[in-house]
Order: sequence, then structure tokens, then C-alpha cells
Amino acid sequence: MRVSTYLRQTRRKNMARSVTVQAPATSANMGPGFDCLGIALDIWNTVRVDTEATGFVIRGLGRDELPTGPDNLVARSFRLACEEAGQPAPDVRFTCTNEIPLGRGLGSSSAAAVAGIVAANELLGRPLDNASVLAIASRIEGHADNSAAALYGGCQVVVHDGDRFITSTVSIPERLSAVLFVPDMPMPTAEARSVLPTDISVQDAVFNMGRVGLLVNALATGDLDRLAVATQDRLHQPPRQTIFHPMKVIMRAALDAGAHGAFLSGAGSTILALSSSREMTIGYEMAEAASKAGVDGDVIVTKPTVAGVRVVG
Repeated sequence: MRVSTYLRQTRRKNMARSVTVQAPATSANMGPGFDCLGIALDIWNTVRVDTEATGFVIRGLGRDELPTGPDNLVARSFRLACEEAGQPAPDVRFTCTNEIPLGRGLGSSSAAAVAGIVAANELLGRPLDNASVLAIASRIEGHADNSAAALYGGCQVVVHDGDRFITSTVSIPERLSAVLFVPDMPMPTAEARSVLPTDISVQDAVFNMGRVGLLVNALATGDLDRLAVATQDRLHQPPRQTIFHPMKVIMRAALDAGAHGAFLSGAGSTILALSSSREMTIGYEMAEAASKAGVDGDVIVTKPTVAGVRVVG
């Protein structure tokens, strides 16, 4: 007990004045990998935590929507990480600069959770290992696919085994790009999950299992021609079509324009197309198809990132 108390006191005495953390956007499921596949994207939220001031500032996306107090997900995650480390959360000022669209299936909440946890961990002298960071983030999120990708970067396979998560990194071809059509309309995760079936057929389960294996192999070997089949799904995208009707036509437009594969990003509403060329054409055709279906939105061309959450200051 004396050693533990001494360590806590030493860490608090030597606590840095500030820390700045960046966490990436993520896309979960990738078609067939419901709740077990996620990929990090080169779009970043930045969180600065100052220990010599108090308050909450939000810049960029969500500045007029997100809470600026203790209920903010960054602040909640920060406090929970301190509790897990056995230390009281200090009074701090959070400054969040957000580039990840909210409520569009791009992991904005996972980025907030992971950034808040890592910021606390840095200020406290890193008492938590990566497995603990992932466990805390997953407790907040309810599932680990986005959180694992935000933490480790790249493409992550996540398996929940009892009280732990097992993760494995899948290599990604450098030439692979991600073309995002981000609709103006959000898709709340709770609503998107409410339409999912409670029972599935053996045929649909086999359909998805085979494609998860094919998807992992296609990415690892660079055999991108297999992605059109490998990103197909029968478990979560068909029921979500009932609340986001243009889904299929936007994905079809991406494939017809030259994308290797396309899928609903997370719970939506973003559609993500994987490509190695013709990105601007693919984005244009996705936006055109959406517009004809009565949906406006933005196109973002980016790439997967092998970097996960990072401390930049």
C-alpha cells in the first residue's frame, strides 16, 4: 500500500502541464465483418488537455451540437481512465478540434473515447496498458471494432473472449484509398441497431463468414479484385436499407465507377468505397446517385492509416 500511494503521489507531482492527442476516424464492419472488423482512416480529431485551466472548448464539427461539460464523451472517458488507474481526475480544460463527421458511421464517438482515455493515461504516467485502454473504450462504446482501429490503426480483427479482447492487425495495400459519401442526414447508432434481426439463418451466417475470410485475405495479399465479393453482407446492411433507402444505389454507383468494393460504414449513413484509382470519378458518381435518390452530402477522398491514436504534444 505504501508503494502504491507513493507511486500515485509521484505521478501527480510530476504531472505534465498539458497533453495533446489525436485519434483517427474509423469504419467498422467493412461489409461482412459485423462488430469484428474495423479500419482506421486518415481523418483526425485532436484533443488538448491543460491541467492549469478548466473549461471545455469545441472547434470544428459538432461545436454547436456536442455538450461542453462533464457529459461530453471526451471528459467522461478521461474520468473513467483516471478511476481505472486508481487516481482522482484532475480539474482540466479540454480543447477539442473535430474533423470527423458526427453520427455518420465514422467512429467519432470511438475517437473521443480513445483520445480521452489516452490523454488521461499520459498525464498520469501511463499506468494503463493498451489492453486496458481498449477495454475501457469498449465498455463505453459497447463494442470494440471502432475502438481497436482507433487505438492501433490499420485494419483490425477483434474477438471478444470472456473478459478480454483479442486483436489482430491485417496489412493494407499502400495503393488502397477510401472514397466516402457522407450524407447530410445522420444515422443514430441506436436506431440502426434497432432494425437488426435477432435471429439469422445458417445460410446467411455462412455467407458472411466466408466473405470475412476472403476480405482479410484480399487485403493481406493485395488481391483487390476480390473486394467486390468480399465486402458483401447479408446480416446488417439489408435491414438498414429500410431506414437508408439509397444505400444500394450509391454502392452500385461506386462499383460501376471502378471501386473495388463498397459498404455501409459502421451503422451509417456514410457509404465507403475502396479504390486504387479513379477516386474523384467514384466520388462524383456516388454523389450523383445519392442526389437522384433525394439525398445530398459530401464526398471525402482519404486513405486508410496504419497509425492509431498518437500523442503529438
